[in-house]
Amino acid sequence: MLFNSYIFIFVFLPIAFFGYYLLGHNEKHGHFFSKSWLILSSLIFYGYWNISYLPIILSSIVVNFYISKEILKTDKVKIKRILFYVGLIFNIGLLGYFKYKNFFLDNVIFLFNNHYHFEKIALPLGISFFTLQQIAYLVDAYEGLAKKVEFHKYALFVSFFPQLIAGPIVHYQNVMPQFEDKTKTKLIPDNISLGIFVFVIGLGKKVLLADTFATWANDGFNDTEVFHFFHAWGTSLS
Repeated sequence: MLFNSYIFIFVFLPIAFFGYYLLGHNEKHGHFFSKSWLILSSLIFYGYWNISYLPIILSSIVVNFYISKEILKTDKVKIKRILFYVGLIFNIGLLGYFKYKNFFLDNVIFLFNNHYHFEKIALPLGISFFTLQQIAYLVDAYEGLAKKVEFHKYALFVSFFPQLIAGPIVHYQNVMPQFEDKTKTKLIPDNISLGIFVFVIGLGKKVLLADTFATWANDGFNDTEVFHFFHAWGTSLS
């Protein structure tokens, strides 16, 4: 589901948008319901590409949450350090497995002149972003810059769909106070109009600029045998 696709703009985004504000109207539990709705929407958005990716991101969120929770709970420096390294090993191992398994096995087969065929694994969407973001949170927890959080807040911080698959990588303390602000669960015309304005600018940059330059870049690199000076520079700059 691309951000400039019809299904995102006319189906997914309106449902996520109105569901968030409708659930946020509940006086007692609106804040929890609206966050939970965004988590559900984000997981649907992520799983739309390939539902088999969902267990990966969910297990990553659960493991990192409980490691960071234990780091924040203990006062013993040695235990903090051990937990921090466990978290690092888990995240780097997860990232390394999915990003470099194919590369590593290809090179082993090449070096030993082996004709063995192995089943290649697909790289889960956005794994670099949500893994590095959680490493940043572990660092904040280890250094005492983060505070104890509830699971649904942490899950939203990691999975929030606008930045899940393409970044940017953000810090908890920069993002979550915006979700903690209860006025954000109310329909405020100025906020809505500003959001639409920013979205339209981004959509224009994507459709009119990025996709146009991508066509020139792809065409150029697909025809490298006839490169001349201006062709090469134009393709590279695109």
